[in-house]
Amino acid sequence: MVSEGDSAPDIEAKVANGDVEDFTLSEHLDEAPVVLAFFPGAFTPPCTNEMNALQEDIDGFEEAGATIYGVSADSAFSLNAFRDEYDFEFDLVSDMSREAIEDYGLSLDVPELGLYGVANRAVFVVDSDGQVTYAWTADDPETEPDYEELKEAAAAV
Repeated sequence: MVSEGDSAPDIEAKVANGDVEDFTLSEHLDEAPVVLAFFPGAFTPPCTNEMNALQEDIDGFEEAGATIYGVSADSAFSLNAFRDEYDFEFDLVSDMSREAIEDYGLSLDVPELGLYGVANRAVFVVDSDGQVTYAWTADDPETEPDYEELKEAAAAV
């Protein structure tokens, strides 16, 4: 599992930003600090709550200089629908290959919901050198991060 002080594994995936485009984390480090918010699935209540909480404080994250990316195993098309439904101003990364989920050590199965290999809820702050300066992973995927702590971690980069 990725921890503070580690080099952030690069992510190569599709990004839902209103369109569907290629995304490579290392090409976005100039937007640092980068907040990577991994979540299990679009449109589920806890994930919707988390993404809405990030959106509600988007000004605070922007004041901290942070760029937010949500990351899940959902398709870019589903993520664009999710983004449009809730008016998220940040982009969502589609890790359908689950490579980033595996690289960050976040693979989670929820058999009772038919979900396998989805991302456990986690947030990371990555600086312009690609170093993880903050890492939090949920013990239970329904648990949300401490958003104030996350914003402070981003501001400290």
